[in-house]
Amino acid sequence: MNARRAGIILNMAKNVKKLTLANKLAKRGDVIKPTEIISRQNRADNVRDIEDLVGAAGSSSSIYFSPIRTRKQRQVNGESLKMEPLKMESLKKEPLSPTRVPPKKNKKVDHTVTKIQVGSATVVKCKVVQEAAESPIMTDKIKKEMESQIKQELNIQESLEALKTVKTELVNQLDPNLYPEVQAPHPLWYNHLENIRIMRNSKTAPVDTMGCHRCADSKADAKTQRFQNLVALMLSSQTKDQTTFEAMNRLKDRTLTPLKLKEMPVTELENLLHPVSFYKNKAKYLKQTVEILMDKYDSDIPDNIKELVALPGVGPKMAHICMAVAWNKITGIGVDVHVHRLSNRLGWVPKPTKEPEQTRIALEKWLPFSLWSEVNHLFVGFGQTICTPVKPNCGECLNKDICPSANVEVKPKKKRDR
Repeated sequence: MNARRAGIILNMAKNVKKLTLANKLAKRGDVIKPTEIISRQNRADNVRDIEDLVGAAGSSSSIYFSPIRTRKQRQVNGESLKMEPLKMESLKKEPLSPTRVPPKKNKKVDHTVTKIQVGSATVVKCKVVQEAAESPIMTDKIKKEMESQIKQELNIQESLEALKTVKTELVNQLDPNLYPEVQAPHPLWYNHLENIRIMRNSKTAPVDTMGCHRCADSKADAKTQRFQNLVALMLSSQTKDQTTFEAMNRLKDRTLTPLKLKEMPVTELENLLHPVSFYKNKAKYLKQTVEILMDKYDSDIPDNIKELVALPGVGPKMAHICMAVAWNKITGIGVDVHVHRLSNRLGWVPKPTKEPEQTRIALEKWLPFSLWSEVNHLFVGFGQTICTPVKPNCGECLNKDICPSANVEVKPKKKRDR
């Protein structure tokens, strides 16, 4: 009977493929024959696992084992482990691993923000995080932004300081009793003039480097320079200073004298003058003027307004400026489109004027003679840079608070009105 039961147990152990220990024992032929059969009533107290078989094989005590149900299987199925008091004690004493007990998440306290209650209001106090501030990327980015802001602020401060310095110097030089009897159309006319002087000193205009007074050849004799001054003024009518300056350089490369201009073919002269406004008419006027100058003035220019205006293509504005530049004589105010526009915007004329010549007559009636020589140069440069024809930069103008035309939208003129 015992042999039969042992055979059955052995066959059962062979059929269980998952029990590797039983298979190994079966292959080795180590078949344990129990010497005593334990009754089923006491089975619950004496049952052992297959893993205990190896350790108890040499003992004489009777052991009953189940080849099917291992310790691991019973633990998984939740069966009682009271049959293994030693194992239970070791299990109880085994400390819980970190994987069994999830770590407690400590509540993060944000030390960078502090809320302070002040009455009914809550004040939030922020602290700069040192790690973020010391980060190389953040540091470089902050440095670049700060450098650009600092440079802009420094440039603005330097410009303001320079304007204040110039204004202080002019105010110190200003006599409070200066021009007390001037009956100007605008009561703050001298404030306008003083502010324009300050702005002109701080910003260069095209007229400063390319005006008619800069077009003559400084190495030529006085007579030739006067002639070249007249030619530049004749070309400057309704033409930008840059264009006039370039045309004068082309003419000077061909030796600009009355004789050379007389001998030059009209077509060649027109090509040299292009793209000056009305260059064909101006070429014709130059040819006629050269003939008069060579016949009547020994290749020089007249030294009075009457004879200058009599020359072909020469108007009052050109004549007065030519007298000031070429002969160093102040005979009147040279009023061009810039002086005409600014005089009307600033209210320097009793009533709006339509033509530059009307503006000249109105200005000369009240403006002190000592200021005639600088009005043209001041107003032309100011009109080229700030008080422009279509979109004046009133935000940059020192007269924005005392100018009657400040922030007035100016519409561009139609083509037929130009």
